[in-house]
Amino acid sequence: MLNVFARARVSAALAPVGRALARAHVSPDALTLVGLLGVLVGTIGFAARGQVLVAVIIVTLSAFTDVLDGAVARASGTSSKWGAFLDSTADRIADAAIFGSLAFWLFGAHRTMGATGALACVAGAMIVSYVKARAEGLGFTCEVGIAERGERLIAIGVIGLLEAFGVPYAMEVGLWLLAAACAVTVGQRMYAVRTQAR
Repeated sequence: MLNVFARARVSAALAPVGRALARAHVSPDALTLVGLLGVLVGTIGFAARGQVLVAVIIVTLSAFTDVLDGAVARASGTSSKWGAFLDSTADRIADAAIFGSLAFWLFGAHRTMGATGALACVAGAMIVSYVKARAEGLGFTCEVGIAERGERLIAIGVIGLLEAFGVPYAMEVGLWLLAAACAVTVGQRMYAVRTQAR
C-alpha cells in the first residue's frame, strides 16, 4: 500500500539528494550494495545476539541508503534492468537476514513462539515477493497488498523498538501478526491476478 500511495512523494523528496549524489558520481549499484551490507551488519552482528535496538537503528539507516539508489539512477539516467534485478535480489537477501537473525536469537533464548513467527515471516516475505514477480513476468499487474516490503520494514522496526523497551510479548505477537499480514497479502495478490486472468 505504501508502494502505491507514497512512491510519488518519496521520489519527489529524494530527487534533490539523488541529483547531488549523481553529480558526485555515486553509483546506484554501490548504494544498493552499501544498504545491503548495512543490513547484514545490523542483523548478523547485532540482532542475532539480541541487541535489537542497535540493529533497528543500523537497519533503518541502511534502508534509507537503499531507497536512494533509485533516485540516483533516475538523476543520472542509468536506470537499467540490471539495477532493478540487483535491487530486488538485495532486498530478498536483506529480508532473509532480518527475520533469520531474529529466529536465530529467539531460538537461542528459548523463545520458540517468537522464533517460529520469525521463520513464518521469512517464508511470508519470500512468497509475497515471488507472487508479484511471477505475476509481472506473466504480464499481470500486482500492486496490491497490506504487507509489501515498506510495510514489513516499518512493522519490524516498531516490533524491535517495543522489544528493546521491554514491552512483554511484543516480539512474539508482532511477528505472528506480521506473518498473518503476509499471508493476507499473498491472498490479495492471487485474487488480483485471478481477476485479471478472467
